[in-house]
Amino acid sequence: MITFERRVEPNLGWTVAAFALAVLACLLATALLLATTGADIGQAFSALWKGAAGSRRALTSTLVNATPLILTGLATVVAFRAQIWSIGQEGQVFAGAMGGYLGATLLMGLPPVLFFPAVLAFGVAAGALLGGLCGWLRTRFGVNEIISTVMTNYLIAYLMSWMLSGGPWTEVGTVAYHQSPELPADAVLPMLAGIPRLHVGVVLPFVAALFCSVLLARMPLGYEIRGLGYNPEALRHKGVDIARTVVVVMMISGGLAALAGAIELFGVSHRLRADNFAGLGYSGIIVGMIGGLSPLGTVVAGLFFGGLASGAVSMRVLSDTPAALVPAIQGLTLFFFLCAGVLARYRIVRKAP
Repeated sequence: MITFERRVEPNLGWTVAAFALAVLACLLATALLLATTGADIGQAFSALWKGAAGSRRALTSTLVNATPLILTGLATVVAFRAQIWSIGQEGQVFAGAMGGYLGATLLMGLPPVLFFPAVLAFGVAAGALLGGLCGWLRTRFGVNEIISTVMTNYLIAYLMSWMLSGGPWTEVGTVAYHQSPELPADAVLPMLAGIPRLHVGVVLPFVAALFCSVLLARMPLGYEIRGLGYNPEALRHKGVDIARTVVVVMMISGGLAALAGAIELFGVSHRLRADNFAGLGYSGIIVGMIGGLSPLGTVVAGLFFGGLASGAVSMRVLSDTPAALVPAIQGLTLFFFLCAGVLARYRIVRKAP
């Protein structure tokens, strides 16, 4: 009889094999989906690769698309590792963009070396406050964080909607609706090495991933985060203030997600508009889960999804693939990688009947 036993310690070889199997299964399932649409499978995969990494322009697009996904994925990692089920990354992205825009209206005219760190800090502070509020509601009144974070997602989205549709940030004098005036050229993030679209903000997710790695593995707060996830009662008996840790974790998570919104505003969209930020937070939850709730895995998963988003355009144009296929591929990827994550934590044991 064959059974599965949970591993005490992960086995690197088995983990690699499990995820390699997940990649193979995902490719096969995607090929079957493509076959049902009548598309040329080889041409579709070739177009996907060319659009994701086939040129400098494609790599630039992949990095730009991956930037907010990695940051919102890291926000998921920090919260979920503490067993805090925050679903508020979507609203925190909106809050980060709104905070950054507010900072820009107040600080316009500062030298770039002061302006950009300040406006990004405005965005991070907005998300940290939003996340901290949900953490405080949990510790003070016992409000489930899933409920509070989902509700704040709607509240922030409706607040932005009001601000942009007749509120103080509405663009006037044009036929456009539901957007803010475009930021001036000197309020846009500069380009790296003069490469078009490759703004300096693409560096920050990798810095944030390094910070999260050090935080979780080397710092006292990281010990508290891991302890909160494994055994909060034991952590309480060690003298740790659980309520403070929950609020701090939610603030860090909210700040990371908000940084994604601020970078997207100053590096890509250059104006507040809801559809420019929609879905980034929810996608980040998927990225963090596929990344195994580890900073390095989240970077890899974010780059994969960024490449998928970039290559999807080429795949639709060059192989006549339906646009709806891309979310389906993302869903399949999530399913198979989550299965691989479960499989990696178990071993196959053959027992005598």
